Amino acid sequence: MGPRFANRITNAQKLMTESGLDLLIVVNRENLIYFTGMIQIECLAILIPKEGDPCAVTLWLDAEFVSNESGIKTYGYLFPKENLVGKLIERIKAFGMKEPKIGFERYFVDYGVYDGLRQAFSERLFTGAGELFYRLRSIKETQEVDLMRHAGEAACAGMDAAIKAVRPGARELDILAEAEYAMLKAGSGGSSFRPQVVSGTRTLLTHPCASNKLIAGGEIVIIHVGSTYEGYCSKMCRTVAVGSIPKEQQEIYELVLTAQQAAIDALRPGVTAGQVDAAARKVIIEAGYGKHYLDHIGYGVGLRQSEFYPIIGKERPEMIQSGMIVDLLLSSVYVKDIGGPRVTDVIHVGGAENEILTRYPRNLFRA
Repeated sequence: MGPRFANRITNAQKLMTESGLDLLIVVNRENLIYFTGMIQIECLAILIPKEGDPCAVTLWLDAEFVSNESGIKTYGYLFPKENLVGKLIERIKAFGMKEPKIGFERYFVDYGVYDGLRQAFSERLFTGAGELFYRLRSIKETQEVDLMRHAGEAACAGMDAAIKAVRPGARELDILAEAEYAMLKAGSGGSSFRPQVVSGTRTLLTHPCASNKLIAGGEIVIIHVGSTYEGYCSKMCRTVAVGSIPKEQQEIYELVLTAQQAAIDALRPGVTAGQVDAAARKVIIEAGYGKHYLDHIGYGVGLRQSEFYPIIGKERPEMIQSGMIVDLLLSSVYVKDIGGPRVTDVIHVGGAENEILTRYPRNLFRA
């Protein structure tokens, strides 16, 4: 195992000790990438004890490859005679653990794996360790920042193509297709989430997706795209005005842009996530739109497009640290019959100054 990944294991074990955990079970693709650097991953799990070396379990055909690529001792299971959970139980017992306190990730634990583990060990000692993983991944290494710069460049290529495709009569899905193709051509490994091209009153929906709707004059188009590079994510959002739009929509966009800049300026090591939120929220409240604003305005970004540490939101206690990467602003001012113009970027928190990794103009675009 290389020193970079060995250090990640060590840092995980420190957090495990703080949390009173004996063992972490890693099956989530994002965390598997984090601990191994491997992108080609299927049917793999890693066991991290609070002391000593980790081990991996995978299909027997892949065991040598995983061991060589990751540097982690890997055990194969012969499917269908054997299965993943059976081999995991075998290896946990080989650690000498009889009643381990096991930490699970927030998502993606197969029920068959969980069921097998609870039959072999005490379920009352099972606990969620989602925040541990997000805290661990929240401070980015130099190599991770470089990968996210590449992802940001691909996202910008997609945004540029999408904006150029906006016109009256264009279909939302066709605009999205231009963005997706441009991002892939720019080196993206695929979208980091279900991307959005939405127009008109559909911009008020929380998590809309592109549809067969045709773009009409006099409305706004929200373009929210994301890309990946070697597993690492980027995302960005821009707003396009198609022809003449209501004055209030234009004013709301300028207000949201001002709030975003206030949050970026407040984003620095040593402040809380709540203080960053407050800087943006002050701008919105003073303009009289406080009741139309959401409580969360950003999240950490990394191997997942929204990582839940830190969460930039109202009165959130998380301390901002140098090396974190977050998105701002996720939310808009949502006014019925007006819609919610948006602008979102990914920002790297530097010791001296911040770096916007999605370097693309932030003005209200016109089509």
